[in-house]
Amino acid sequence: MRIFVTGAAGFIGSHYVRGLLDGEHADVPDAHVTVLDKVTYAGNLNNLPIGHPRLTFVRGDVCDDELLNEVLPGHDAVVHFAAESHVDRSLMSGAPFVTTNVLGTQTVLEACRRTGVRRIVHVSTDEVYGSIAEGSWTERSLLEPNSPYAASKAASDMLARAYWRSHGLEISITRCSNNYGPYQFVEKVIPLFITNLIDGHDVPLYGDGHQVRDWLHVSDHCRAIHQVLMNGRAGEIYNISGGVELSNRELTGRLLELCGVGWDRVRQVPDRKAHDERYSVDTIKIRDELGFAPQVAFEDGIAQVVAWYRDNRAWWEPLRRGADLAAER
Repeated sequence: MRIFVTGAAGFIGSHYVRGLLDGEHADVPDAHVTVLDKVTYAGNLNNLPIGHPRLTFVRGDVCDDELLNEVLPGHDAVVHFAAESHVDRSLMSGAPFVTTNVLGTQTVLEACRRTGVRRIVHVSTDEVYGSIAEGSWTERSLLEPNSPYAASKAASDMLARAYWRSHGLEISITRCSNNYGPYQFVEKVIPLFITNLIDGHDVPLYGDGHQVRDWLHVSDHCRAIHQVLMNGRAGEIYNISGGVELSNRELTGRLLELCGVGWDRVRQVPDRKAHDERYSVDTIKIRDELGFAPQVAFEDGIAQVVAWYRDNRAWWEPLRRGADLAAER
């Protein structure tokens, strides 16, 4: 099987590609993977096994239709990760998010239509639903995005659905809760806090930290995406979550404990504009249809992540130099 993966020099996409090449998905033991990535600030070629005999890397933009026309033919499926995803950056400037997330998605879908690549998984986010005080969103819940990032992802979801309905492409959409794991770019909250604490710096907590997020290990997310790719229904949306809801303050406490420091290392900073209060997605559909359930317990996974950042300074230290880091989500 030949799988085309966009945005796979980033955190989640690279994990999926490494899993494909390492034989973690038994149904595609000899998959050949083509990665298309522009390698912007959050992309990192060190995340990928460059030189692997079943990996082809193409540096390029998902908005480049001529390039897509050249490299897409012959593939059996596309997994579309490529996106601008940092909420704070979208609040400063929404244009790159519309360009990559909306125009980029449309360009990829149109190229698939032209070149005959029919099977596509479009990777989205639970943030398209907005904020929910209690209960959980189902796949049929209203979309009420509250940041330019979330709005751009909601728009890309609608384009994906339109290409399924209009052109018959076999598109499935996934909407996932917060991910954590190794190789996550250091502006996101968990790696930001861990690396700050390792280096003896304080960590910035938005407001009083009451906002609630659901956490899922990246390996579980990638297993879910692959199950959707192989067995998900075209035209359907699948919510994915870890079932671990923590307030940002609770998460901070866990990280402080694992890093062996106290609350004196936390500084409260002004809250983000339109900060979503709580995310929670109902995952009955992916559980019942595809048999998916998370395998990594949060307590084990987060301890392993702290240890990974401790042991891999050479990976993350260069990324922090000169970066304008702020707590994410």
